[in-house]
Amino acid sequence: VRGARRLRAVPPCCPAAAVSQVTVRDALNQALDEELERDERVFLLGEEVAQYDGAYKISRGLWKKYGDKRVIDTPISEMGFTGIAVGAAMAGLRPVCEFMTFNFSMQAIDQVVNSAAKTCYMSAGSIAVPIVFRGPNGASAGVAAQHSQCFAAWYGHCPGLKVVSPWSSEDAKGLLKASIRDDNPVVMLENELLYGVPFEMSEQAQSKDFVVPIGKAKIEREGTHVTLVSHSRPVGHCLEAAAVLAKEGVECEVINLRTIRPMDIETVEASVVKTNRLVTVEGGWPQFGVGAEICARIMEGSAFNYLDAPAVRVTGADVPMPYAKILEDNCIPQVKDIIFAVKKSLNI
Repeated sequence: VRGARRLRAVPPCCPAAAVSQVTVRDALNQALDEELERDERVFLLGEEVAQYDGAYKISRGLWKKYGDKRVIDTPISEMGFTGIAVGAAMAGLRPVCEFMTFNFSMQAIDQVVNSAAKTCYMSAGSIAVPIVFRGPNGASAGVAAQHSQCFAAWYGHCPGLKVVSPWSSEDAKGLLKASIRDDNPVVMLENELLYGVPFEMSEQAQSKDFVVPIGKAKIEREGTHVTLVSHSRPVGHCLEAAAVLAKEGVECEVINLRTIRPMDIETVEASVVKTNRLVTVEGGWPQFGVGAEICARIMEGSAFNYLDAPAVRVTGADVPMPYAKILEDNCIPQVKDIIFAVKKSLNI
């Protein structure tokens, strides 16, 4: 058309065309929708997951789309509906069992550990239990002591379970899809404070075939001076600390663990060999924690010979979570705590 302005075409490889912002909530919803559609054996059950669209709106729209047999509201009885889910898995279905918070999974820990985790071993491999236990884990905001535990170390302790702990939207979608497809019981520990956070997701990550392999960590930032290993929300704190320290000439390598069990210790070892220093960061309590396990595995392996300083742990405070905000903030690892730990490791 004469006089029309010529517009520059956006190349197909342009990041603006291939990458979009997706919240963790929407990524989880996509994963559930795609897996419910892909496999008729998959179903979701839990408190308020159906008609209310989920306590955190993770299951938004799924009940209307798939109906009562695939998205099931349960009574407020974790012991009851978890037992139903485990039995359904033994019978050949693939349930996704949502806990409104993993603190409530303690009501069903017999079903999770004694029934789901141990049955394959005790039946000599003849009975599989393909089930996903998922929901928010760790500290939220202003919910006090009985709603703030991190269960990564609790469930990571138990043979027979796989345990995943996503940080980004890509982690959340890919790990949930991989967990649903896995023939073993998987505990998926999400974080309530991340649900509304948007992350960049590539076109590939938004495809129906995208999965994140269970048992494989991801290097979120390359570095040469110190290795930071974390999972879930503290990964973001590590990246913030790394950005601050970079201005002071300290380059941190940030590893997003993604899977607690089986642990990708090989990626951590390779990083420690390169940087010669290790700092672990987690929201859980210090004693017998995820960081303690990482430090022990490094000490027992060949990477120990490359350490130029003792490994340092950054953890939650060794107390039940207080309700008061100022006390709560001091119980949860902050960016300043990570920076202090890195400088301690570097003796600066």
